[in-house]
Amino acid sequence: MNTGTIVSAITGLAFALAAGGASAACSDKNWKDCKGAPWVDGDVMETPLGSKWWPNKLWGAGDEAGSTNWYKKPEVVLRALAMVKQGKTMKIGHDYTSDMPLFGARKFSMRIPGAPTGGPFGASKVLYNDEFLATEVGQVGTQFDGLGHIGVQLGDAGELNKMRWYNGFTAAEMNSAYGLKKLGTEKLHPIIARGILIDIAGARGVESMEAGQVATMDDVRKALKRQGMENFQFQEGDAVLFRYGWEKYWIVDNAKYNNGCPGVGMDVARWLAEEVKAGVTGGDTWPATDPVPGAGTPNEVPAGCVFCLHTYLQARHGIVNQENLKLKALADAGVYTFLYVYSPIPIKGATGSMGVPVAVY
Repeated sequence: MNTGTIVSAITGLAFALAAGGASAACSDKNWKDCKGAPWVDGDVMETPLGSKWWPNKLWGAGDEAGSTNWYKKPEVVLRALAMVKQGKTMKIGHDYTSDMPLFGARKFSMRIPGAPTGGPFGASKVLYNDEFLATEVGQVGTQFDGLGHIGVQLGDAGELNKMRWYNGFTAAEMNSAYGLKKLGTEKLHPIIARGILIDIAGARGVESMEAGQVATMDDVRKALKRQGMENFQFQEGDAVLFRYGWEKYWIVDNAKYNNGCPGVGMDVARWLAEEVKAGVTGGDTWPATDPVPGAGTPNEVPAGCVFCLHTYLQARHGIVNQENLKLKALADAGVYTFLYVYSPIPIKGATGSMGVPVAVY
C-alpha cells in the first residue's frame, strides 16, 4: 500500500462514527455534525475544527511566525543554552538521498552538472562543482513544516476564500505561483529551544511501535518516569520530540516506513498546545505527531481523524513541526534534555524547510 492509498483509506473512515461522542453523521461531507469529535474545540461548528482559531490568542492577528515567536524571548533562549553541560553535539536529522522514503509522489534528485561543473581557469587551474537539486525542497527527508503547509477546507472544494491556515489566512490571500504571499518560511525565527526527548518505544519495551498505534498521556507519563523525569517541569517554547522507534525502517524498508506509522493521541496534542505551549513538536515518523493506520496493522486512530493533530497543532495553534528525525542515538546515550538548534531556510514563500537539527548537551 503506498502513501496515497493510505490517505484515501483514512479519508474513507470519516464516514464512520467519530470517536469521542460525535454524531454518526459526522463525515468529510458533513463536518458540521462532528461536534464532540476528538479534534473539535468549542461548542460551535464554525469550522471542521469547531470554533474559529483566528486571531491567534498568543501572538495576535496578522502574525506569521507562530510558535517561533518564543525564540525572540531572551528567557526562553537562555533556558535552552543552559542545557549544554558536556559540550557535545549530535545531528538528529537524516542524510538527504534519492533512496530515502518520500510521501506520495514527492521526488529528490541531485546532480553535479559537468562533474566538474567548471574550469580549469588561470595558471592556478582552479576547478569547481555546483549541484542542481530538483525536489519539494521543504517537504522531503528530515522535513520541517512551516505554517503555510497545513490548512483546513471550510467551504466547498476549490473555494479559495474558504481555505484557512494559521491565523485565519486564506488561500486567496496566500496563493502564488512563485511562493506563498503569507506564512512563508522566511517569516519564521531561528529556533534555539530546550529540547526534550520522550522515548515512547523505550517505555513500551519495544524496538518499534506499530502503524496506527496511538501513544496517550499515560504513555508520556510512563516514559518520563522511566527517564527519571517524573517531576520534570515543561515550559513555554520547549521543543518536544517523540521516539516511536519508526526510524529503524528508514531506507532499510521504505515500504514499511511509508505504510502508516505510530503517533500520539489528541490528549497529548492538547497537552502540548494548551499546557506546555510547545515551540516545536517532532518525531521519528513522517508526520511526527499523527498516527496513521497501515495495511494489516493495529488501528487505534479515531474514525474521521485525517492528520487532525496537524490541523490542531499547526493551523489552530501555530506550532511548527519537525518530521523524520533520528532519535535512537540520543535515547541510547540517555540524553533526554538538550539544546535544540534549527534555523528554517528562509526561502521566501516556501511551505517548509530542509536542514539538519542539532542536539547539543
